[in-house]
Amino acid sequence: MPFGGNDWLALTPEISLEPELPICDPHHHFWDLRPARLPYQRYLLHELLADIGGGHNVTSTVFIETRAMYRVDGPPEMRPVGEVEFVQGLAAASASGLYGPSRAASAIVGHADLNLGDKVEPVLEALQTASPNRFRGIRHAVTWDPHPEIHNTAAHNSQGQLASANFRAGAQVLAKMGLSFDAWLYFPQLPELAEFAKAVPDLTIILNHIGGVLRTGPYANRDDEVLATWRSGIAAVAECPNIYVKLGGIGQARTGYDWYARTTPIGSEELAPIMAPYMNYCIEQFGPERCMFESNFPPDKVGHSYNVLFNAFKRLSRDYSVAERANLFQNTAMHVYRIGV
Repeated sequence: MPFGGNDWLALTPEISLEPELPICDPHHHFWDLRPARLPYQRYLLHELLADIGGGHNVTSTVFIETRAMYRVDGPPEMRPVGEVEFVQGLAAASASGLYGPSRAASAIVGHADLNLGDKVEPVLEALQTASPNRFRGIRHAVTWDPHPEIHNTAAHNSQGQLASANFRAGAQVLAKMGLSFDAWLYFPQLPELAEFAKAVPDLTIILNHIGGVLRTGPYANRDDEVLATWRSGIAAVAECPNIYVKLGGIGQARTGYDWYARTTPIGSEELAPIMAPYMNYCIEQFGPERCMFESNFPPDKVGHSYNVLFNAFKRLSRDYSVAERANLFQNTAMHVYRIGV
């Protein structure tokens, strides 16, 4: 079984559609995994630039935390600062222009444990010091599901974090400092995010990966029920004006598609109509000014190439206006992450 790899992805070559359309990719990672957890063990600046340099006009990107390059000593709550230090260096290399016109990690989203409550402030200050010109906020995964078949990916793994007093106190500090919160959770938790957003109305919240749709394990072969629950949850969070949503993140096995297991990778003509119902529903609920297309590379690279993914985004968005597409592909992300500010 091929399962990823650049040679496998090259079996489905495509010319980039609308190569002049500016793109800000608001969600990717850098890492060097030892031992490997995914097919793409090493994903640093050169690997990212090879993907985004395939023909689309990716002018800037946003790095999102992934528990990479943490410090190995010092207070545990301060160890995530090492990741921002690491990415700041890669971003500075990209900004030199030596590697082309794209500006990788124009904004950096790190991690701090909001369960620290008020005590999270010095951690956030240290993150800002590590990247005074690019650090924009933190991501704190709160993924939790009662079914043992579902992998709970949160570093601080417990049920109901969004409702806890300490977590909300930490979020208040984040809001006070003018920083944003990237939320990664699973679709049954969307109502919890809506209540959290109402409790911290001054906090800018970015919902990752269209709200964590699951179609495997206990959620397999239950699309009518799963998607009805997901749509209800998306509608609830969309009512909160401080929440934005990233459109993407469904290339992995957890969404129940077999793209990663094919002999020949999926192409954009097939991919676009599969993704369209998810993406269009989010755009309908949030409006293009609160939506942004994301790659989630390299995790989603197991399912399709970067070129195919953004061709699919372009295909499924053709009926939107020029201004709406500008928001979806670039402006929303640049606004939320204050790129160029």
